Formats: sequence, C-alpha cells, structure tokens
Amino acid sequence: MNNIFKNIPSNLDSEAFNEILSNDSLKIERIISKGQCSPEHGWYQQTQNEWLILLQGAATLTFDDNRELHLKPGDYLNIPAKQRHKVSWTAPDIETIWLTVHY
Repeated sequence: MNNIFKNIPSNLDSEAFNEILSNDSLKIERIISKGQCSPEHGWYQQTQNEWLILLQGAATLTFDDNRELHLKPGDYLNIPAKQRHKVSWTAPDIETIWLTVHY
C-alpha cells in the first residue's frame, strides 16, 4: 500500500517531486519542501490549472498582484492556468508536504 507520508527523503537540500499519476491531461504529484522557496525573480506560470492541498507543514504563496496566502495543513486552492505565482516561504523545521493536481 502506498502512503503519502512515507518514503520522505532524509536529505532535503532541494524540493522533492514525486509523480503519483499522470496521463495526457492530468498530473498528480507530491512535493516536499523544507525551507525552500521559488527563486527571487522566478514565477510559476503553468499552461494547466493547478489544484493543490497542503497536507503537512506551512507555506506562503505570493501572486503577481502582491496577494499572499499563508497555508496550513488542510488548506487547498485552485490556481488558474497562466496565473503567475511563487512559493515565497516554507517551514524550515518540518517537511511541508503538498499534493498537486495539474489538469
């Protein structure tokens, strides 16, 4: 049986991306962060919509209109395709576990 909270890398010098399921129109992945954030001048701007839920830890997302969302476990949102956003903070002392669905 697979478990979203198992097989967490012990060394998280960089974010860990694990694809869970994908096909031509859908990708589900687990992302694990521990203090990482997007580059200062880097923005995500995907061609697909992205639904995400924060399962563990804490994070802050920033959008190009300067809106910030502070996420805690259980918080979820949908980011429309082409919406510029970045991860501006993740908890440095605990693994932040995201589940993302690109569709």
